[in-house]
Amino acid sequence: MDSAEKPDKSKSGLEYLRDLVAHWHGSPMAELMNMRLIAADEGTATFEAFPGPKYYNPQMRVHGGYAAALLDSTLGCAVQTKLQTGIGFGTIELKVNYVRKIDETVGRLLCTGNVLHAGRTMLTAEAKVVDENGKLYAHGSGTFLVYPK
Repeated sequence: MDSAEKPDKSKSGLEYLRDLVAHWHGSPMAELMNMRLIAADEGTATFEAFPGPKYYNPQMRVHGGYAAALLDSTLGCAVQTKLQTGIGFGTIELKVNYVRKIDETVGRLLCTGNVLHAGRTMLTAEAKVVDENGKLYAHGSGTFLVYPK
């Protein structure tokens, strides 16, 4: 499967994400942002990301949109682990808290998200962006609408 291929609609969200972890064939967005899904389990997902100068803003640090995209991707995958076959979702709200600057000296970042509430039509989740020593760089939460595919 190449990066532009659609998900297998015969699998649950968790089954699909476990396949992604085992045989990375991520999205064009993930490739562009140099991040990848490395773990998925019921109600949780983890991405790794490698920020660098190509993501810098005019202040010579990684643009805030990088952390926002990382959080949204992680939150979305955590939510997807709770969805059955034939169910889709979309972000309807994203809240990001920036704790400290991200630049190329940070190295590998990890972002782990957890579902807080899984309702019939809406899910909420939270996630943290940390370095390999557990130092917090950003955290956020999201609300996701569920719909049939």
